[in-house]
This record gives sequence, C-alpha cells and structure tokens, in this order.
Amino acid sequence: MPKIKTNRAAAKRFSVTAGGKIKVKKSHARHILTKKSRKRKRNLRGISYLSDTDTRGVRRLIPYK
Repeated sequence: MPKIKTNRAAAKRFSVTAGGKIKVKKSHARHILTKKSRKRKRNLRGISYLSDTDTRGVRRLIPYK
C-alpha cells in the first residue's frame, strides 16, 4: 500500500504531543492588536489543544506526526 501524503499546511499549524493531543496556536493574535484589550491579547498567548471532535480530521492530514 502506498504512503499517504502529509498536508504540508496542516503540518506547519499542528503538532502532536506525547499523549496524542494536538497542539494549536490561538488565532486572532497577528494584527489589528490595538483595538483588542490587554486581557484578550494575554489570553491569546501560548498554545491550546484541539477538541476531540476536530482531532480525527487533523490526524488524517498529518498521518506521520
């Protein structure tokens, strides 16, 4: 059976933890930051984890990660 191609866009956005969860950077933290409150910007820092519902779809995009 042939190898499955990895979706390169997804590979750059998601990474898999040792426990099998998928890490994601939070959105809306790139530009137009002046109108966003300090609290909101602070909460956009760091990483979050993908919900179990979305995990299955992303795993298909990054099969070897």
